[in-house]
Amino acid sequence: MKSRLLASVGLCLGWFLSGARAADHPHILWITSEDHGQQMGCYGDPLARTPNVDALAARGMLFRNVWSNAPVCAAARTTIISGMLAPSLGAEHMRSEVAFPAGIKMYPQYLRDAGYYCTNNNKEDYNLTKPGQVWDESSVKAHWRNRPAGKPFFAIFNSTLSHESQVIKRPHTLVTDPAKVRVPAYHPDTPEVRHDWAQYYDVVSAVDGVAGEKLKELEEAGLADDTIVFYYADHGAGLPRSKRWPSDSGLRVPMVVYFPAKWRHLAPKEYAPGVKSDRLISFVDLAPTLLSLAGVRPPATMQGFAFAGSFQTEPQTFLYGFRGRMDERYDLVRSVTDGRYVYLRNYMLHRSQGQHVNTQFLTPTTQVWRRMYDAGQTNAAQSIFWREPKSPEELYDLRADPDETRNLADSAEHRAILEKFRQAQQAVALRVRDKGFLTEAEVNARSAGKAPYDVLATDTAYPFARIFQAANAATLLSAAAVPQLRENCRDADSGVRYWGVMGALVRGKTGVDAMLAELRTALGDSAPSVRIVAAEALVRYGPSDDVAAGLAALKASVDPTKVGAYASVAALTTINELGAKAASLHDFIRTMPSSDPTAVARGDGYVARLQSYITGKGEAGGDAAEGDAPKKKRAKKAAK
Repeated sequence: MKSRLLASVGLCLGWFLSGARAADHPHILWITSEDHGQQMGCYGDPLARTPNVDALAARGMLFRNVWSNAPVCAAARTTIISGMLAPSLGAEHMRSEVAFPAGIKMYPQYLRDAGYYCTNNNKEDYNLTKPGQVWDESSVKAHWRNRPAGKPFFAIFNSTLSHESQVIKRPHTLVTDPAKVRVPAYHPDTPEVRHDWAQYYDVVSAVDGVAGEKLKELEEAGLADDTIVFYYADHGAGLPRSKRWPSDSGLRVPMVVYFPAKWRHLAPKEYAPGVKSDRLISFVDLAPTLLSLAGVRPPATMQGFAFAGSFQTEPQTFLYGFRGRMDERYDLVRSVTDGRYVYLRNYMLHRSQGQHVNTQFLTPTTQVWRRMYDAGQTNAAQSIFWREPKSPEELYDLRADPDETRNLADSAEHRAILEKFRQAQQAVALRVRDKGFLTEAEVNARSAGKAPYDVLATDTAYPFARIFQAANAATLLSAAAVPQLRENCRDADSGVRYWGVMGALVRGKTGVDAMLAELRTALGDSAPSVRIVAAEALVRYGPSDDVAAGLAALKASVDPTKVGAYASVAALTTINELGAKAASLHDFIRTMPSSDPTAVARGDGYVARLQSYITGKGEAGGDAAEGDAPKKKRAKKAAK
């Protein structure tokens, strides 16, 4: 009897405390959508039909300068869930699976510790392994209605109705008039492109409808006055040169936040109904902001800055973006904005913006755009996306050039601005010990299944400053850097050696001729990443006597059962890019294994995809089967 009485008292006390927590903490609702930018009525787009988000903005707060950090879903969501820039975790590559740092939690775990019931409906898609139970429920059935009585909730409802797959879905009866869409300067103005943009407007309207449904549910439950509401999209439009590219077109997203009167004291300082803020916000700021709204001081490990709540910070000066591997294609780009200027730092100059990614090439816009480029029918602005090599640095003034097609990096008038942004990019890379300056294969090898954030925290394991300096020496293309590149090829650290040989490759024949001895030695390097770059340099630009040795090094570096899935993807991409020059390897590639049985990567299937491109069983796309001559011909036409 006594035990039953104590249990009853305990239960009542639990309900009381739970009710007290709900009274002291706001409910928080995130309504999110995929693959769309600021093409909404509340952002001044006259073609948009987004009445629900427009109405939310009219009574809430609209943020003009919001970046998603990454222009693709998994990398962007990795930054959100951790409150850390994904390159600091070694988790910027699409559909990788990286161990989460020890002793750190994902933000829903901190919220649950604070008494919140946390639900996600329904996409996760993180590049990180989860450290235990993260959500109370994460499924298509997850809902704040399922919470225990009296508990505050944090709930996400994510709509995929605006995903790029919906932009290309046919048949589709257009509601938006294609004749009225604004075709950006980087796209050719064709019926296919206009149709895709019109369909894009239609699917943005569809996710606005979902937002209206979720807001209505809240209202009907009598919770609208107790709930802080966010609406945002996960990255830019699901069209080429937006999704997957870390410029403003790929990173700028809508974000509207509503604070009911009861919780207005937690709003940003400049909050007022209908206000439009120029404050700089990016996805790395979302986790610390949530904790701040819940009255929890964000842990020092979080790299973002709270823009609301009890622990909000002063506005920041810059936002940062990144691009790593996009499905089956590697790249390394870092970007910075202050809201007006956008700076891009390219490190893989020998790979175009428009590398063939299977999913992107399903879009009619991509297909017609590529055909026109191949035929020499695109103008200078439309050719940038496909052209190789990329410029080491790009600088755009969004006021004068909102489509980012006029590179000001060589402008004497903008020299001081360029240097300011270059310093900002270098400073954040140093601050977070950006793991992207090691190849994905190298990160995996050094981490050996443990969290790269932990394992690579010391200069013994990852001499970041030296490797970063080597990357800059390799890719800023100063002729004076060549002696340093030669020395870097002999360094004890494979990360430094990688950038030494990369410096030769991205300089083309001039660089290869200057570093033949170092490249020949690098063909026997213990690190597959070094061998692959050296082999590409020699096969592409070296004397004929070195071609066979380069191809042999590629063959030895391509089998995933021997070198792992990540190195195999890099080697296969190189063979794919070499086209006819690597034709002697095609029979071997046709019969080699397509999977690394030890790999934890979700991207293991990319090996098979690249095999199909190379051997003609799949859509090779672009330069893959053409060799160098057509590239030069196209470049000459595009320059006219």
